[in-house]
Amino acid sequence: MSKKTVPALLAALIVIVAAVQSLYTVHQTEKAIVLQLGEPVGEVMGPGLHVKMPFIQNIIYLDARILEYDANPAEVLTSDKKALLLDNYARWRITDPLLFYRTVRTIRSAQARLDDIVYSQMRVFLGRYPLSEVISSKRSVIMEEVTKRSSELLKDYGMEVVDVRIKRADLPPENQRAIFGRMRAERERQAKQYRSEGQEEATKIRSLADRERAVMLAEARRSAEVIKGDGEAEATRVYAAALQQAPEFYAFKRSLEAYEKSLKGKTRIIMSSDEDFFNYLQ
Repeated sequence: MSKKTVPALLAALIVIVAAVQSLYTVHQTEKAIVLQLGEPVGEVMGPGLHVKMPFIQNIIYLDARILEYDANPAEVLTSDKKALLLDNYARWRITDPLLFYRTVRTIRSAQARLDDIVYSQMRVFLGRYPLSEVISSKRSVIMEEVTKRSSELLKDYGMEVVDVRIKRADLPPENQRAIFGRMRAERERQAKQYRSEGQEEATKIRSLADRERAVMLAEARRSAEVIKGDGEAEATRVYAAALQQAPEFYAFKRSLEAYEKSLKGKTRIIMSSDEDFFNYLQ
């Protein structure tokens, strides 16, 4: 290698290194900020191939997409003083990269600021509604209000909140135990009420059945007495008619019936033989 070749190679190497240091590429999902001695210079650079001053300037890349931040569960109070353990997330993006870099600099710092603001707004707006509305009819309204107010507060940091949502809302363990106790007491109270109402209804049914039974028995006895009276009257009439038609036969029949009833088994009757009772035995 000649003496002239070495300087040429060194010069070429320096040119290549300077070219590499001068060129940089920004992806379509990113924005770039050029820093010179630690301070931003120029405008925010969009996607494409760009040139910078080698060795003096360096590049900071920021994500231009919508980002998602999953917050840690935190406790809030509703307007009726009920505690809720909320697990929420936020979708956000960088709207002003230069302002973002000057105020929070990194994504980690931005998420910390986002967490503080979103949580504070959650406490404010959830505190305006009772628990029943928070978990049912007003949830979407509350989330819209939290999103709007959080976005307004984060404008000063070059950020925008696109959406805030509650993933899960639980009661703290001590509240769960208290609510479970109240629910159990309420169920026991309802069970006692149902048993009491059932016993009352059973007593009414038994009383009604006893009354109907007494009425039916009384009606049956009355009907039986009427039928019995009618039967006896009919028998008397028949006997009277028979007596009128054949007095001797009637007397004979009645005597036989008397003998049958009085002389059963080993019955002994001591009477005078001239008694009228034995007329038909002589």
